[in-house]
Amino acid sequence: MLKSALTATLLAGVAATALSPTAPLAAKEGMFTPDQLPEIAADLRDTGLEISPEALSDLTGFPMGAIVSLGGCSASFVSPAGLVVTNHHCARGSVQYNSTAENNYLENGFLAKAKRDELQAAPGSRIYVTVAESDVTERMRAGTERLAPNARYDTIEQRMKDIVAECEQDAGHRCLVASFYGGDQYKLIKRLEVRDVRLVYAPADSIGKYGGDVDNWMWPRHTGDFAFYRAYVAPDGSAADYSTANVPFEPEHHLKVSRAGLEDGDFVMAAGYPGSTSRYATLTEVENTFGWQYPTFVGLLNEWIDTIEETAPAGSDARVKYEARLAGLNNYEKNLRGQIEGARRVGLVDRRRARETSLADWIGADRSRAEYASATRDLQALSAEEAAATRQNFWYNYATNSQMLSTAERLYRLAKERQKPDAERDPGFQQRDMTFFRQGLEALDRRYDASVDKAEWLLFLDKYLDQPAASRVPALDRALGLSGTVDHAALERRLDGYYAQTDLDEAQQRLALMEATPAQLEASGDPFMQLAVALYDYERQLETQGEERAGRMLAVRPTYMEAITDWQRSQGVTTYPDANSTLRVTYGKVLGGVPRDGMAYLPFTTLEGITEKDTGVEPFNAPAKQLEAIRKRDYGPYALDAIGSVPVNFLSDLDSTGGNSGSATLNSRAELVGLLFDGTFESVNSDWDFDPRTTRTIHVDTRYMLWVMDKVDGADALIREMDIVE
Repeated sequence: MLKSALTATLLAGVAATALSPTAPLAAKEGMFTPDQLPEIAADLRDTGLEISPEALSDLTGFPMGAIVSLGGCSASFVSPAGLVVTNHHCARGSVQYNSTAENNYLENGFLAKAKRDELQAAPGSRIYVTVAESDVTERMRAGTERLAPNARYDTIEQRMKDIVAECEQDAGHRCLVASFYGGDQYKLIKRLEVRDVRLVYAPADSIGKYGGDVDNWMWPRHTGDFAFYRAYVAPDGSAADYSTANVPFEPEHHLKVSRAGLEDGDFVMAAGYPGSTSRYATLTEVENTFGWQYPTFVGLLNEWIDTIEETAPAGSDARVKYEARLAGLNNYEKNLRGQIEGARRVGLVDRRRARETSLADWIGADRSRAEYASATRDLQALSAEEAAATRQNFWYNYATNSQMLSTAERLYRLAKERQKPDAERDPGFQQRDMTFFRQGLEALDRRYDASVDKAEWLLFLDKYLDQPAASRVPALDRALGLSGTVDHAALERRLDGYYAQTDLDEAQQRLALMEATPAQLEASGDPFMQLAVALYDYERQLETQGEERAGRMLAVRPTYMEAITDWQRSQGVTTYPDANSTLRVTYGKVLGGVPRDGMAYLPFTTLEGITEKDTGVEPFNAPAKQLEAIRKRDYGPYALDAIGSVPVNFLSDLDSTGGNSGSATLNSRAELVGLLFDGTFESVNSDWDFDPRTTRTIHVDTRYMLWVMDKVDGADALIREMDIVE
């Protein structure tokens, strides 16, 4: 089908804006660190911000002091008593963890009528409250330029561990050293670690996951993607593990919740912890990702999903255990398809090639920039090496991806690391990590089923066996007897023996092995432990090779990012760093869009859209009580006059990615007006390339949240607990 002249013109304009930093954008590109906001204060005010832009740069003041991380999702305090709001899909793992086939909170929802009824969140759940941030770049990088690659990597890693250890002398805090601009800048972030996290309220999946995987990444959307946790601490206010003696945490700041909400065109911003983006990736990295890695993943993911669904029938306890994994896999598969389609639509490879040509021209125009040219060449060559290693190891990594084998490998690695002084252990195996390590072993009971794990492993091994001989790993082939022609039925019987003979499926045994020595584990008769021991040397060889490449990357990526920053500064543009799970702010307007020719997205969806979609069959199976309230037009005080109904979800032109889920969506006065939870299918490629014409973010409206709490689930006590403003 030929594109219309108008569509072709729009696409040409999009390509131009991506390559020219001075071109005006239809959407506000940028996931800015709070300390960058004073630099763009004028544009923030022009866009509609009413509070001081400088106030947004204070991480411990209002409103940033109310924004927290869940370690994978974002959230915010909404009451003086430690009440935290986030997305339903962020809290769903805790709902699933507390569910069984007989008592299924996923299906029925959960609401604690009183604080004593709140449930422990899934093991490992955390709420991180930022209390301080400082620049540690000089300490991290000093003297590393002349080191050999592995020595450079080891030195930077050790300095990172030393800085974190010093910071964590203050008990109850979890610190991290975050890298920005490819290692050109490092910041120490100190966070209070709330370890007692409790589930307060989560609507049923028929509200919180309405539309399911069918509607995921799509517009129009009608999903009540919200849930509540509460943070608890010891009576003296210090961080503590779960105890009935603990009390709700009292944050210094919390957000007011707006019942008035937003109108089309209003200013809006989101504050949260976006996971990762690749806006500054090289052409080589882009070509490998979209030419091989993502298409390969999509094929594997579809078979993986089918395998779980076939082995764990709907309604079974096994399905309950694997609901969170299935949701993640379906989300990732659809995301990757969107990324591939988006890259094709905007011509990502050609655009990245053109950007690198423009950058090279700018570098070549001045002899003083020769260092930039050298770093760029080295980075391209190193990117090609990394791509080749990714392809080489891809199927081996999945062939060793059984949960039981992974558990055995982690336990054996722990035994090896425990022979070193704590400060010299690798990250993930230090004493500071042992609570997470232990909780991960405990959580396996509610996320593991032997028949499903075996079916997954068999799928991965079959894929591995289909690869050319050059991609096979002798250590794995010897250990599993995979040499020569492998009979599928014989392999399945061999795996049956592994699961029949292991005792790693027992929590107490897993926990006891945390204290085992390498010799004890090497003498184990458990087949998974024997396999872990057999693969250990090869795994460490891969790790050493990866660290050598990473060490070389640490020498050239920072210089490449300095080139990008200087180039954009010469055009009057502030270069924001790629997302890295640290606090960011993105801002813009409530805005619909025209993602493609002949298609228009309105900015709001309504309650009536729920009834239009509803079939009574999952995932379009809204609760009867909700449908009745909609039929009666029982809107309460939550309707938006402009649409004649209660707004359910709304669109904005904010710049977001994974990890932003649960981010507080704020109006011009920093009042909570929604929660960011998704992007449109046309937007997902923005992880790599910001397209101002199609980038749209999806939010759940606070008016819908309050309406569900009021009219459907009877969460009146929580409404009274929050500061509701007009």
